[in-house]
Amino acid sequence: MIRIARAGRIEAGAGKDLLLIAGPCVIEDYDTSYTIASFLKDLTGRLGIPFIFKASYDKANRTSISSYRGPGKKEGLDILQTLKDTLGLTILSDVHSPADVAEAAEVLDIIQIPAFLCRQTDLILEASKSLKPLNIKKGQFLAPWDMDNIVGKARSAGARDIFLTERGSSFGYNNLTVDFRGIPIMQKTGCPVIFDATHSVQLPGGQGKSSGGQREYAPVLARAAVAAGADGIFLEIHKNPDQALCDGPNSLDFPMIEALLPQLKAIKTIV
Repeated sequence: MIRIARAGRIEAGAGKDLLLIAGPCVIEDYDTSYTIASFLKDLTGRLGIPFIFKASYDKANRTSISSYRGPGKKEGLDILQTLKDTLGLTILSDVHSPADVAEAAEVLDIIQIPAFLCRQTDLILEASKSLKPLNIKKGQFLAPWDMDNIVGKARSAGARDIFLTERGSSFGYNNLTVDFRGIPIMQKTGCPVIFDATHSVQLPGGQGKSSGGQREYAPVLARAAVAAGADGIFLEIHKNPDQALCDGPNSLDFPMIEALLPQLKAIKTIV
């Protein structure tokens, strides 16, 4: 089975260029989203890196009831549609309920299944029936070979273009670790494997009412993942991570990704 998945004009997998999926964790407002999206489009355009913009319209898995979840489905999808039309972006966002799939699929180019929900059969099947490309994030609680059953669920309902994303595994309390053997293991499913470098340095619930993170190590893990054969990299980006309303501690700022992407492209070329 050839390891390639497509989302519109973008392809990832065996023999393809390194893919970047990036954006803010959550939509804060249109202006912030536009600033981040336009910066990333310009940067990836100059470097010749395929780019998919990611931002969540609703984060249903926040640590605390007081945590910011996003603008909600209607306003969030409107913002994503405007960004798509204005900047010509390929758009990815996550869904948390089967009831959200149909409406989200009208806007999204790729539907993402969150890591915490990757074994929710009804959600996988409903998203797959949309016939949209899927990005399924491996749960922190799963072994890489467990993703084979999840891919089987998706394919049984019609999904053909499936990306899998590694985002670290639970390592005791409030901590994650990465086993880079998982990249080639998951690639055996025939799906391109994306490495989520910023969620892999997250400290889940580490700040009590929110998650912490160690963004300084995200570039290290990203370089290691590309060297291990990852087909793409997933990064959360914010113009001012310390002021971000979600996942600020593990998000990269603009100078960090400007320095990192040329390194990743060079490593991919060597690999």
